[in-house]
Amino acid sequence: MSQSVAYYNEHAQAFLDETLYVDMSSLYDAFLPHLPENAHILDAGCGSGRDSREFLARGYRVTAFDASDKLADLASRAISHPVSVRTFDQVSEYQTYDGIWACASLLHLPPQQIPQALAKLWQALKPGGMLYVSFKRGEGQREQNGRHFTDATEEQLKSWASALHKAGKIAIWQTADRRPGRDEYWLNGVFQKCGNTRE
Repeated sequence: MSQSVAYYNEHAQAFLDETLYVDMSSLYDAFLPHLPENAHILDAGCGSGRDSREFLARGYRVTAFDASDKLADLASRAISHPVSVRTFDQVSEYQTYDGIWACASLLHLPPQQIPQALAKLWQALKPGGMLYVSFKRGEGQREQNGRHFTDATEEQLKSWASALHKAGKIAIWQTADRRPGRDEYWLNGVFQKCGNTRE
């Protein structure tokens, strides 16, 4: 078990209480309009289930997972939707999802594992699909409050995206943390997989 997973197991309820009701509308608006009606979304590392709950409320089909079994259990009950327990390296689906949402989840991996995790998610994405990722803005990796973080710059996000096969349209932008009392900044990326589902 990684240090970060152990942290979320220990602090699952507090983390859910802190994040479940944060308004992320501006991020949804940059992602959801690119998806077809009744799209199937993978919420990869869903945490409290906040985003899955919103996607379900908007009529999307959702598959959600988290590496923390305690957090997955709390999230599934909070949003009345199943949340499985697995890690990025256990994603084995092939061209299954119209959209993949990895909000503040890949950042807990060491930098050497991120390209492989992105490749796994990319394989699970249908041609024409959209992948959303977010990282705290910065450089390098660090330990903070019992969790591992890999930060990213715009150049790093572009580098990871460019390594993905048939990566087309790429949008990268910065946002401030939406939680009260936080002064951190986030880098968001939306990458489209070229092609269409008839290929």
